[in-house]
Amino acid sequence: MSLVWTLIATFLYAEIAVVLLLVLPLGSPYKYNRFFKSKFLAMLAKQAHLYFFLIMGVLVLFLLEAIREMRKYSNHETTGEVHLNVEMQHSMRLFRAQRNFYISGFSIFLVLVIRRLVTLISAQANLLAQSEASMKQAQSATAAARSLMEDKKTDKAKEATEDTTLNECAKLKERVQELTTQLNREKKDKEALKSQADGLNREFDRLTEEYSKLQKKITIESAGIKDD
Repeated sequence: MSLVWTLIATFLYAEIAVVLLLVLPLGSPYKYNRFFKSKFLAMLAKQAHLYFFLIMGVLVLFLLEAIREMRKYSNHETTGEVHLNVEMQHSMRLFRAQRNFYISGFSIFLVLVIRRLVTLISAQANLLAQSEASMKQAQSATAAARSLMEDKKTDKAKEATEDTTLNECAKLKERVQELTTQLNREKKDKEALKSQADGLNREFDRLTEEYSKLQKKITIESAGIKDD
């Protein structure tokens, strides 16, 4: 394996490790979101789109190169006069082209998966923070409404302020209903994000299984070529 493809393979292994860290329940969304918003990553985020398109462009170029090599060696016609060493070299080059195709292809896929996971985790953390804030507002509004209702029962002599108290209670009840509706909506959004994350996990598991099968198949074919 050349130095370039060794670097791409190392990048692929790093992507797999990052995806596992993001998928496995090792930390809460708050910790991940705090890490994403750290000073170091904030400096990188200013040019994140540039880095993303640069990496994607390089990987796409190597993917196209691997496809070209695969087509080149797949269309090779063998004859009985070809020497065995030449045939083995041709098979080895085809195997390397296929290996490079899978490495670059899965690298591109995992770049997109990591970007989507980071977006979903950040959105989930923001929704959780908003839901907690809404819950605290609802609890404070409920406590204020209860205290106002108790003051109304204990202070019947103040008839002049009774209408104002009732209006304030009605407003507080409306505010509680609005906050409750907002909290339910945010819970639904959280469940939708969780279902999307579960779908991404299942898709990643399926692709990992396909990758393992393809790698085993390539290993078996390589072993068969060496035996021949």
